[in-house]
Amino acid sequence: MTALASRPGRDTALLRMIGRRVLVAVPTLVLATFVVFGLLHLIPGDPAQAIAGEHATPERLAEIRAQLGLDQPFAVQYLDWLRHAITGDLGASLSTGESVGSLIWQRLPTTLTLGAAALLVAVGLGVPLGVAAALRQGRPADTAITGAATLGIAVPNFWIGMVLVLVFAVQLQWLPATGFVGLTENPLQTVQYVVLPAIALGMVGAAEVCRQLRSALIEVLRSDFMRTHRAKGLSHRTMVWRHALKNAGLPLATIIGLLVSRVLGASVVVETLFAIPGLGTLVVEATTQRDYPVIQGVVLITALLVLLTNLVVDLAYRFIDPRISE
Repeated sequence: MTALASRPGRDTALLRMIGRRVLVAVPTLVLATFVVFGLLHLIPGDPAQAIAGEHATPERLAEIRAQLGLDQPFAVQYLDWLRHAITGDLGASLSTGESVGSLIWQRLPTTLTLGAAALLVAVGLGVPLGVAAALRQGRPADTAITGAATLGIAVPNFWIGMVLVLVFAVQLQWLPATGFVGLTENPLQTVQYVVLPAIALGMVGAAEVCRQLRSALIEVLRSDFMRTHRAKGLSHRTMVWRHALKNAGLPLATIIGLLVSRVLGASVVVETLFAIPGLGTLVVEATTQRDYPVIQGVVLITALLVLLTNLVVDLAYRFIDPRISE
């Protein structure tokens, strides 16, 4: 009866936690979009001039600004955009006239595919290397892995990408250097096109996962409860992979959550380098054309993805350690 009675209480606490996170997310989204909206207006150049051309008359420029609402005060422009965004209307591109929502929807699956592949690289490489380094603390293998991880954090994504293109695309010609094929079109080609950019995007994350997991595991392996498991005669594999990794799960979940925002940010560089038609290249194109609505729409969607990831990480905390109630 006690267990049954406590279940509704846990569910209620979970719903309250989700509700609080959602309430916190609203002002965060507003603040993020407001800051970006303000920074966009500090960029040199005139969207009306970009649309009308270099030889447009002042009358034509004034007409375009009036049509697009660019002649209104900054606060009026932002509040008008926010009012429409709440209803799901992100406006139209200043350069093409297409719906911003449609442009984002076309590019979003590509960025999500690349991001998921990069996270797979980060976790798939970082976790085994972190475990290996922790189990060999102070030995040459630990020194080599830690040194490689430190170097991996210091090396920028674009440099890794250029080296990968030079070796595997230009010299060996094993994989394509640029372009992208969607999963719905040809899954096998998707893998071929995503390998190099995913490695370039995920190597820094793998290094971070390795270092953080190594530190967490070393602390866990020195704890009293691990000595108790060792005294009970549990196998080394069971102790590490079932008990130690579970207790190191909180910092691992934290670093994976942080990696999502970093992957989304770094995708701008990697997608441009590999000519991948995702949100990153869309932002670059929109920035060069002073296409404010497109940039604002991408920022909003990216912020939503980051906040959703934070919520998933919070839920993962409760799953890893049920004692966490907040």
